[in-house]
Amino acid sequence: MLDACAELVDEVGYEGLTTTLLAERAEVAIGSVYQFFPDKRAIVQALTLRTMESYLQRLDERFASDDLTHWWDGVDAGIDEYITMHRTVPGFRTLHFGDVVDLHLLDEQRDNNGVIADQLARVLTERFGLADGPELRFHLEIAVEAADALIKLAFRRQPDGDERVLAEAKALIREYLHRQVDARTAVEEEPAEFEDEPQPA
Repeated sequence: MLDACAELVDEVGYEGLTTTLLAERAEVAIGSVYQFFPDKRAIVQALTLRTMESYLQRLDERFASDDLTHWWDGVDAGIDEYITMHRTVPGFRTLHFGDVVDLHLLDEQRDNNGVIADQLARVLTERFGLADGPELRFHLEIAVEAADALIKLAFRRQPDGDERVLAEAKALIREYLHRQVDARTAVEEEPAEFEDEPQPA
């Protein structure tokens, strides 16, 4: 049913999706749909959660590669996988991580991009040893929001994504995080020069 939902969302959009259409596409009785899902929002929520799990699994696989040597490589991989899912995963270009349905579809307390930023923080700290905390998560949330908006723009401009816009998105996010994350890390790691140094007589 979730696969049928993804196909239909691409064809008719979220507003055009109905449980009747879903039952017909999935070739099941309408009662079977309601046995698992009370309404179309619940169906789309389940599809979105499955998509997020797939995205995080893809990131884990990329992060396990020895090709990633710097935290930026991890951010770059996150952006690349997000773009790839727009191009290859049915329903994703329309639903993304559920924003079209509800900004709090993934978590009642946090908006959807905030949840994604938290997950990125987790994998970045585990793989590259970044210091986790509110500041890192704040900056990643800003980066996710900016990247999300620009990637959506790229796919509005061209069906397969406008490469110029996608390149600018990467450059913008890299520059922002370089200033916020690398600069803060450098300050935290900088030795306290002259501290406890004897003063000349």
